[in-house]
Amino acid sequence: MTILTNIFLEYILSGLMIGVLYSLMGLGISFIYGVMKMINWAIGEFFMIAGYIFFGLILVFGHQYWAIAVPATIASVFFLGVVLQRFGLSPMFTRLGERREEYVVIITIAISVLLKNLMVVIAGPYIYKAPDFLPNIPLEELTISGNRLLAAAVGTAALVLFFTMLKFTWLGRALRATAQNRFAAQTLGVDVRMLDNYAFGFGVTLAAVAGVMLSPVFLIYPESGVVPAVKGFVIMVIGGLGSLAGSLVGGIILGLSESIGTALIDPKYREVYGFLIMIIVLILRPRGLFGRIEREV
Repeated sequence: MTILTNIFLEYILSGLMIGVLYSLMGLGISFIYGVMKMINWAIGEFFMIAGYIFFGLILVFGHQYWAIAVPATIASVFFLGVVLQRFGLSPMFTRLGERREEYVVIITIAISVLLKNLMVVIAGPYIYKAPDFLPNIPLEELTISGNRLLAAAVGTAALVLFFTMLKFTWLGRALRATAQNRFAAQTLGVDVRMLDNYAFGFGVTLAAVAGVMLSPVFLIYPESGVVPAVKGFVIMVIGGLGSLAGSLVGGIILGLSESIGTALIDPKYREVYGFLIMIIVLILRPRGLFGRIEREV
């Protein structure tokens, strides 16, 4: 292979690996919307908080325990999401199950502001970087980032576990039923209020997986979740609102577009390429690649 071919393949692999992590962000937003019919405007802050928790655990226990710190961080963010949903977001539903739309927007934005300012108070307005998981891996004439490779592997495992839970467990079937029709699921005896706790917890946990695994790649600071959150919403628009399959495809498309655009055009426009793809998709398919037309009643 020529040098140019090697470089291009490195960018392709990098785009695929980062695309898996992007998919987690989009999937977290889409899953919460699918079950709870609400947009979590604080999704980026759960990405950010995961990086801080992981970095704190590494500082306390040492880098050699990173394999324990990763699941501990993910579990902590899940618990945090359940608590915030139970006591902060649960009142948005009336006794009849109707949503207070303005309540959702205000509370999720308030959670976003709270978490960012909380980390400023606790850790200061400083920039941190978690230590590397793995060194770079030479593969014949290519060099693969060990951090991104491990992040992609863990992200893929998280996706497999998530979809296995949805397809083969009672909880997953109940979540899918609630996503299709909250009122019908409630009529059949499903406790949709309880499922909301799990839905929100799982959604922010997907973002936490991306946050903790990218902590050695990107920097950790109070605003570090803003860009990943924007990418998550771009993915949701590309894939289609509420479509889980669309979130997976959209994440890969976004990762590849950024990587290939960086290689072939100009790296300083890296953040622009995804928005161009989104605009093209909206022109050709306004509901996204996997968006469905829903009947309004």
